Amino acid sequence: MPLHPVVGRPTSLAAPGTSLATHLAAAELPTDGPFARAAGKAAAPAAAPAVDAAAAPPAGEAAAAAAAPPGEQPAIAVRGLSFCYPDIGAERERGGWHASLGPLTRRANPPDPPFPDGRPLAGVPPVVTDLHLSLPPGSRTLLLGANGAGKTTLLRVLGGQHMVAKGAVTVLGGSPFHDVHLASSGLLSYLGGNWEREVAFAGYAVPLAADVPAGEMLSRAPGGTPERVAELIRVLDIDPTWRMHRVSDGQRRRVQIAMGLAREFKILLLDEITVDLDVLGRADLMAYLIKECDVRGATIVYATHIFDGLDAWPTHVAFLARGQMRQFCEAKELPQLAAGRLLEQVTDWLRAENAAAAVAEAEAGPAAKHGADPAAWSNGYAAGRMTSTLRGASNAVMRM
Repeated sequence: MPLHPVVGRPTSLAAPGTSLATHLAAAELPTDGPFARAAGKAAAPAAAPAVDAAAAPPAGEAAAAAAAPPGEQPAIAVRGLSFCYPDIGAERERGGWHASLGPLTRRANPPDPPFPDGRPLAGVPPVVTDLHLSLPPGSRTLLLGANGAGKTTLLRVLGGQHMVAKGAVTVLGGSPFHDVHLASSGLLSYLGGNWEREVAFAGYAVPLAADVPAGEMLSRAPGGTPERVAELIRVLDIDPTWRMHRVSDGQRRRVQIAMGLAREFKILLLDEITVDLDVLGRADLMAYLIKECDVRGATIVYATHIFDGLDAWPTHVAFLARGQMRQFCEAKELPQLAAGRLLEQVTDWLRAENAAAAVAEAEAGPAAKHGADPAAWSNGYAAGRMTSTLRGASNAVMRM
């Protein structure tokens, strides 16, 4: 079955009588050929930061294997994941598209198959590289790292929003992308971003604001029960009479979180979701999430840059840097957390990583830093905005 040249998904609907699982299986990633993830084709991973080995917790495959007790199936398992976002330019360079035939013209018989979503490309550094992770049921993991470290990308892959090879990522024993029932049933829940939209040629990050009471929205939350919604209203201190077009950003965020938690979940992925909450609202939400893990055995991965009151919250800590898992351990292995110094510990990791990155860039030279691969650029204007993505244009933006 042909794949879409950009996103790697099937370009035609399944044949009559073909199940969705069979249809998706036909779009499996190649295991050989020019687009297979081979060690010699992926970009070499960046050097690890110079952190004291005696003080640093374990990372990588060994730490992931040690996280889950023997005989217990992990709630989340990542095995050697390397991931790249799809790109038009890279596909054109592989022969699928030809500039002389026009930006939307494809060769009749391209020499190579179109690359699927997620498959690392030759010469293009992956967003995440050879990542291993294993989280037991009932765990609460803090996902830490600098801006651009790969936290959101990892959460989106775990949430089934990008296709990767079966077996590279499993959630509740299944593939989050191929086993669509995980998300549709609410067992796997991803909560991130803002309630906003982009209006073409008019504005960006426009809040979704309708003249509707918050209580009416929550009463219609998919999969929510009146008892659970009432508890969330109490925990998040929501006034059901709030009119959604007149609330503050923090109040809108509270309603967004309540809508996302209304249905019972087994896996919850949180991406900077508490950024607009005040101190009390954040503390009450974190306490509620602890109860969800302890009582119902839910598993939570929480990416954040806000560490107030989180020293005693996690059971596991993961630190990403430049797409690689630098540190991963149980929280009890970090004495800084017991001493209430989570912020100090994360600051030390970030400074060590910045120093290692500076050394690596100096050794690689300016060409490696500024010689961006043309595959990272589109070939026209970004959708819905007057912004050129032509390489070299004065108002060009990089499509990430």
